[in-house]
Amino acid sequence: MATQGIRSDPGVMMGKPVVEGTRITVESTLEELGAGQTIEQLLEAHPRLTREGVLAAVRFGAEVLRADITYPVTSVA
Repeated sequence: MATQGIRSDPGVMMGKPVVEGTRITVESTLEELGAGQTIEQLLEAHPRLTREGVLAAVRFGAEVLRADITYPVTSVA
């Protein structure tokens, strides 16, 4: 699976997928967006991050979820 703008290198962030040209993981980008931060807030907090990089992280997340893997979801009451 290859998403433009996302790289994985065992020598960078233990091989987690990162936005190209940064050490910002896809995981942290998606977590921050999920917590309610806007793209503009992410860009302000991470000067090396670009709008294209944030969108690449979102595309990568969607690509990963398209894989033939079942993720159990539990609801919190």
